[in-house]
Amino acid sequence: MASTPRTVEEIFKDYTARRTAIVRALSQDVDEFYGLCDPDKENLCLYGHPNETWEVTLPAEEVPPELPEPALGINFARDGMNRRDWLSLVAVHSDSWLLSVAFYLGARLNRNERKRLFGLINDLPTVFEVVSERKPVKDKPTADSGSKSKGSTKVSVGRSSDGQVKSNPKFADEGFAEEDDEHSETLCGSCGGNYNADEFWIGCDICERWFHGKCVKITPAKAESIKQYKCPSCSLRRGRP
Repeated sequence: MASTPRTVEEIFKDYTARRTAIVRALSQDVDEFYGLCDPDKENLCLYGHPNETWEVTLPAEEVPPELPEPALGINFARDGMNRRDWLSLVAVHSDSWLLSVAFYLGARLNRNERKRLFGLINDLPTVFEVVSERKPVKDKPTADSGSKSKGSTKVSVGRSSDGQVKSNPKFADEGFAEEDDEHSETLCGSCGGNYNADEFWIGCDICERWFHGKCVKITPAKAESIKQYKCPSCSLRRGRP
């Protein structure tokens, strides 16, 4: 690299350029990418470069390398998997690599700068989400639009025994800035995924764990009619002798 990115903005620009390149390789240029990943070749890696170009090549020879290395040998699994599944696997490893590069470059940032960097990165769909079409590529809506509405899918809600909507205090609008750190600590009790303000969550009234609505097959509309929500695990325990 001619000059190493040092500020939050420079590192994020580097991240987005590399991400753009990898998304292109796994979507627009997918036939070319697929052809280059010949299982008969040596261990190959997918690189995204700061000039928004991508490259399938051998890993760097120097030890340690200038930057963290992408997943090695992505070509070996190509013919043993469904094409879509293989592309999704490469996408997941690419997301991991992009984050490792960004935080390698940001190792000298302070706590608030690292938090801001991750916030910028997290506002973009992951490569996996784009490739698997789990979310649209377009920018996500802001978390505060409509967030005070009980019917909004951006509010994490459950219901108490008296039928009143309960909100996880971690997600309340008041004191949001002070409690922002706690968001990342709240994980779905089913899939283990992090809290996302753009997804509907529901809280179990028994164990008080929180779940993605989609993981427990509860929609916002269905939640409105639930007086007391029991997660699958608590429902099973209740049914045992």
